[in-house]
Amino acid sequence: MSEPSAPSAPPAGEPGGYAPSVAERYAVLQRAGGIVVPLITTFIAFLIGGLVVLVSGGDPIQAYKEIFRGSGLSWFFEVGNYQIGLPFSDATVWFPWNVNDIESTSALNLQQTLLLWIPLVLTGLAVAFAFRCGMFNIGGQGQYLVGSIMAVWIGSEFVDMQPFLHILFAVVAATLAGAAYAGIAGFLKATVGAHEVITTIMLNWIAIYVGLYLFGLGGPLQNDTQASVPVSNDIAEGAKLTVFWGDPLLQGLHVGLFVAFAGLVVYWIVLNRTTLGYEVRAVGFNPEAARYGGISVARNYLLAMAISGAFAGIAGAMDVLGWQFRLNTNDVLVSSQIAFTGIAVALLGRNSAIGVALAGLLFAGLLNGTSTRNLDPEIFRPELASNLTQIIQGLVVLFVGADVLVLYVWSLRKKLRARAGPSGEAPEAAS
Repeated sequence: MSEPSAPSAPPAGEPGGYAPSVAERYAVLQRAGGIVVPLITTFIAFLIGGLVVLVSGGDPIQAYKEIFRGSGLSWFFEVGNYQIGLPFSDATVWFPWNVNDIESTSALNLQQTLLLWIPLVLTGLAVAFAFRCGMFNIGGQGQYLVGSIMAVWIGSEFVDMQPFLHILFAVVAATLAGAAYAGIAGFLKATVGAHEVITTIMLNWIAIYVGLYLFGLGGPLQNDTQASVPVSNDIAEGAKLTVFWGDPLLQGLHVGLFVAFAGLVVYWIVLNRTTLGYEVRAVGFNPEAARYGGISVARNYLLAMAISGAFAGIAGAMDVLGWQFRLNTNDVLVSSQIAFTGIAVALLGRNSAIGVALAGLLFAGLLNGTSTRNLDPEIFRPELASNLTQIIQGLVVLFVGADVLVLYVWSLRKKLRARAGPSGEAPEAAS
């Protein structure tokens, strides 16, 4: 006689069925929040920004259209029948977009947006990598600046070096300089427990004052021929990055674009396909559990900050070798614009490679689209447009930081739907 089979458990959601815990439900929301939170955050930020435009006497819809046009992103919608040249030959092939920046204003604007996208992505990766290890690297400005200083110094020296080796030397030195500078904060956290927010802020100011000294009047790296101008020597022609789209004299798009793409790939591979990435993520989730599992928490703090600084150092090198070609004291003071926007890029991108790439494109488009060169004063005053960019950036940081609240509000839809009847009306009370 066969034994009776055990009764099957009722399905979830029915009386007596399995009910997921609060932690499990929140984990599902977090996974959905990888897409939902950035979209909701961006929508709310642009909505509030539109209200600011409206209050200041402008038309929000028209202003956003002009910003979009000025960013050059409209280029992707200008599909037609064009030709593009093949590298290392005179042959041409069909291409759906017009890459001639003389004929197409959108092509020119897109070049400038992508020039901003390069450092925004790299500084965003710098913040994101530290985040994945449970640290807040707010020192991107200092690390970016150290990389820029190293790149301009090496780029303006060794003028007889072979061009490719000269560029490689400058980029590697800037990368190592950024890594070493961020590593100071990682070392202090690993050894004495100093909080990285405090140490990186202090390191930012040290880098700024060192830069002001180096390029100031009479400084060690001040221009050799312009004694009255606080600026560095120009980098050698052989140290300039190759421009592959546009006119080099008009800041065309350089090969640093491919370096930024490579940075995204390296970031994803290191975090998801290496032992180091596993340890970094484990420490970020729970340092004590990671330590109990045999992972050196101190070592990962140091390595994570060093890798973060390396990304920021590369960003500084790309700007100096790609289009700035020199540094002055004003550049030192305004270097925070790119670095701190990188924080918003990492937050909006939720520390993922694809998210950082898309968030970087959003902020690069905003920065370029609201510039005085692109925005018609009759549509929206350009001096207010730059503030609009900062407002949207601040709102993104605010709402992404409150992702638990956003996810909770998002989950209320399901609760309200469950309380409603099949037709969407509230169910009648039981007699």
